[in-house]
Amino acid sequence: MDNDLFEKGLAQRKATLGAEYVEKNLAAADDFTRPFQEAMTAWCWGFGWDDEVIEPKTRSMMNLAMIGALGKMHEWEIHCRGAINNGVSKEEIRAIIHVVGIYCGVPQSLECFRVARKVLEEDGQL
Repeated sequence: MDNDLFEKGLAQRKATLGAEYVEKNLAAADDFTRPFQEAMTAWCWGFGWDDEVIEPKTRSMMNLAMIGALGKMHEWEIHCRGAINNGVSKEEIRAIIHVVGIYCGVPQSLECFRVARKVLEEDGQL
């Protein structure tokens, strides 16, 4: 593995998702899951997120739309917190969920609203 890419990815991952969350995930990795955690950190966060062409806020907004479309609500919750860390506002989150509803259906937007409400309440924004 490219250690430089891993280190860049680790910094980017912690900046978006929070150091405590990332360190907990890495500490929980075992011989079975560690290679994936390391590869994902290097590839997704080092290669993808460390690319400066798209700023973190915009990248977070894109992720919410894509992950919402896929219906991966556990990941959507994690990235909703990350989006807030990257400066995405409550109003922008709502607008993203509207787009998910238009293109992916009302039931999926309702799931996104449910999770967003939880995250925003925990963040003191609701």
